Amino acid sequence: MEVKNLSFGYNKGQQTLKNVSLSVKKGEMVSIVGRNGAGKSTFLRILSGELDSTSGAIFIQPGVRMSVLKQDQFAYDAHTVLDTVIMGNERLYRVGKEKDALYEKPDFSDEDGLRASELEAEFAELGGWEAESDASQILQGLGVPTELHQDSMADTDPRVKVKVLLAQALFGNPDIVMLDEPTNHLDIKYQLELMDIVKSLDRTVISAIHDLNIAAMYCDRLYAVKGGEIVGCGRPQEVLTEDFIRRVYEVEAKVFSDESGQLHILYHPAHRL
Repeated sequence: MEVKNLSFGYNKGQQTLKNVSLSVKKGEMVSIVGRNGAGKSTFLRILSGELDSTSGAIFIQPGVRMSVLKQDQFAYDAHTVLDTVIMGNERLYRVGKEKDALYEKPDFSDEDGLRASELEAEFAELGGWEAESDASQILQGLGVPTELHQDSMADTDPRVKVKVLLAQALFGNPDIVMLDEPTNHLDIKYQLELMDIVKSLDRTVISAIHDLNIAAMYCDRLYAVKGGEIVGCGRPQEVLTEDFIRRVYEVEAKVFSDESGQLHILYHPAHRL
C-alpha cells in the first residue's frame, strides 16, 4: 500500500491531515503514533474507506482485501459472539439473515420461494455454509473456547470482546488488517497477549497505537503524526528519541535499550515542559 499527499478536513479551512505520504510493505506491522487529536484515527478511517480524503491518493494492488478491528466494544451487544464474527462479511451476514427470515414465514409464497432460491445461490457463493465453522476456528485460534461462541456480546468479558472483534476483522482472510487503538481498556497482561496474537498473524498490519512502549515492542516501523503532518518515520529506534518525545508529546523521557536490544521509554512527569 502507498499513500501520497493525503489531506483531509472536517471543516472548511481546517485540515486534520496535511499532505500525508507513507508506504507499507507486505507483511509489515506499521503504526501511526502521536498525541490524541493528531489525526491517527482519521487517517485509518480514510484508509478503510469510511471517510473520503480531500486530496491525495491511496494505491492498493488489485485483489488486496482490507479489514478493520472495530474500536467500539458495545456496537454488537445485541448479537452473539459467533454472529459478530460473521458480520465481518456484512453481505454474507445480511443474505443469511434474509434467507432465514423467509423460511420462517408462516405464509411462505411462490414469490418468497424465488427470492429464497436467489439468496441460497448467493449464500453458497459467499461461503455461507462454511461461515460458522470458519468463524469458530478463528475464535478458537485466538483463545476463545467454543462454549462462549453462542454467548451474547453484552455478557462477554471486555478482554474476550477484543478477541471477538479481532476475529471479525480476520473473517474472510484479509491481506491487510487495520487496528485503531487495539489495546484500549485492556490490562497490561491482555495488551501483551493481544499484540502477541496480532504479531503472529502473518499479515500486513496498520495500526494507531497510543502506548509508545507497545509500539516499540511490536512494530517494524512507525510514522509519527503531529498537527496532521508526518514528523518522523522509521524503525522505533530511529523515531523514538528523547528529543522526538519532547517535541511531539511535550514531556521529558529517558529512552534506552536493554541487553536484547528492546527499546524502553521512561517518562518523567515532574519535568513537563
